[in-house]
Amino acid sequence: MTTRNDGSQRRAMAAGFGAIALWGALAALSVSAGPIPPFQMVAMTFAIGAAIGIARARARGVGWRALVGWPGPVWLLGVGGLFGYHALYFAALQLAPPAEANLVNYLWPLLIVLLSAPLAGEKLGWPHLVGALLGFGGIVLLALARGLSFEGSHALGYLLALGCAFAWSLYSVLSRRFGETPTDAIAAFCAAAALLSLGCHVVFERTVWPATGGAWLSVVALGLGPAGAAFYLWDHAVKRGDIRALGALSYATPILSTALLIACGLAQPTAALLAAALLVTAGAVLASRDLWKRR
Repeated sequence: MTTRNDGSQRRAMAAGFGAIALWGALAALSVSAGPIPPFQMVAMTFAIGAAIGIARARARGVGWRALVGWPGPVWLLGVGGLFGYHALYFAALQLAPPAEANLVNYLWPLLIVLLSAPLAGEKLGWPHLVGALLGFGGIVLLALARGLSFEGSHALGYLLALGCAFAWSLYSVLSRRFGETPTDAIAAFCAAAALLSLGCHVVFERTVWPATGGAWLSVVALGLGPAGAAFYLWDHAVKRGDIRALGALSYATPILSTALLIACGLAQPTAALLAAALLVTAGAVLASRDLWKRR
């Protein structure tokens, strides 16, 4: 584990929260974009995400080698994390009810906390573990309020959702081991993931373009935010921040997502949402207490 000063770590944590906030807008923007096939959506938005990263890197004088000249393990981790997670997620949604699949998928923040000790060399204390469990409890409460019914016939879908959780948690934790890889490299990983998604789209889906100008704007916003800037911010956060606290803080994603849907008139406020938000907030504060009490 590398030594970080408090200021740089707090900036990294702010970047992590920025990524989480952008992911909170994913559902609302996806609804606004309309019924676009999943792999087509990933191909389109990841291409935009790659483009902004490449443009940013080239504007700063970063050469192409700094974007693509990385060993195989780095490419495997980057592309496997970005594309692998989304491929497993879409497959899980095809084979299991969305509410149940999402609940299993949201084991990934808890797994980040648990895996940070053996894979990233972090010291795992009870505040991190309890904070992550409180966050997961909030998501369980939110899911129960919507109704859950786990059935054996959907076992493969649940297994794929669990694969999602492991894919993103492993990507996040292992990225810390490649801290020398600059965040600019995410642009190349996004480009590769976009090409792989395009191939899957051609094979498995029928093309459906956004129906209105507003829908196109939503697609662009997805590429600039949740499928673009969020990945760059997250990369900086997991490499430089407190990854244990980030895991617990990540449970804010579905809370923010639901709150934004309510603000947009796409969902109704419930007592379960408020209770879940309180649990997630308490967990995040507890897991990050070491960071915030430093001077």
